[in-house]
Amino acid sequence: MTNSKPEDSSARMERALLSLDGLSVGDAFGERFFLPARAAMEMVARRQTVPPPWNYTDDTEMALGIVQVLEAHGRIDQDALAQVFGVRYRDNRYRGYGGTAHDILEALHQGEPWRKVSAQVFGGEGSKGNGGAMRVAPLGAYFADDLNRVVSEARASAEVTHFHPEGQAGAISIAVAAAWAAQWPKTREPSSRLFELVLEHTPRGATRRGVEKARALPLETSPVAAAKALGSGERVISEDTVPFSVWCAARHLENYEEALWATVSGLGDRDTTCAIVGGIVALSAGRASIPTAWFEARERLKLRA
Repeated sequence: MTNSKPEDSSARMERALLSLDGLSVGDAFGERFFLPARAAMEMVARRQTVPPPWNYTDDTEMALGIVQVLEAHGRIDQDALAQVFGVRYRDNRYRGYGGTAHDILEALHQGEPWRKVSAQVFGGEGSKGNGGAMRVAPLGAYFADDLNRVVSEARASAEVTHFHPEGQAGAISIAVAAAWAAQWPKTREPSSRLFELVLEHTPRGATRRGVEKARALPLETSPVAAAKALGSGERVISEDTVPFSVWCAARHLENYEEALWATVSGLGDRDTTCAIVGGIVALSAGRASIPTAWFEARERLKLRA
């Protein structure tokens, strides 16, 4: 496969950058709520945010890596992505990376082959964490007109760090959700269709079963109850992060702000769930739906390593 970019790469990048803005604002927003549960819920009840600046975390840093590779290659070049992840990690190791992520990214930075690095963690099973899902929404936006391509590129983007099939399944689920959301302003399909497409393309396993459970959960359910039923990232793995995130996105397709308040009220891995939901809903609700004050509070993005 060549590195030639598609003729409409500018339009694709415009969608990817919209998703990136939604993801990064959501990430920075959610990170502000890493407080004791009672204090966080009091802030949610009052719709209270904190003064800027809002720094972003590893969720955004790795999404920036994906966007950088898409801009350069028009696809996921896995060797290039591994290199970019390593360089970005070298530039700032203190973005909130988890312990296993530190090990993987340090090895990538040192130039070790990504296939070896990704496959050797957790006793050779690979990671089934939520890292592949947290960063992938801009990729879904970029390939929004071709769901088969969304699936293959999402899997490729996750495989660099997440060898386990569940880590890849989470990335596929969220990329498909983002692709659907990018088309939604034109189609105005019911939210049930979002679940159908995600389930159609997500490989069998725990993440898919979680999305099936989310589909059966009425959207009128409170986000707190939904988080208890589905998980909200407490275990920092795909199966207990992705289903709740898809449910929150489906609940608020037309309202970015409400989507983020609903998501953060589930607590759990709140920067990651808010990043995932923000990256999806920015596409369906549009750029104007991102509160200006939140956008301005978010730390400025460094688009190239």
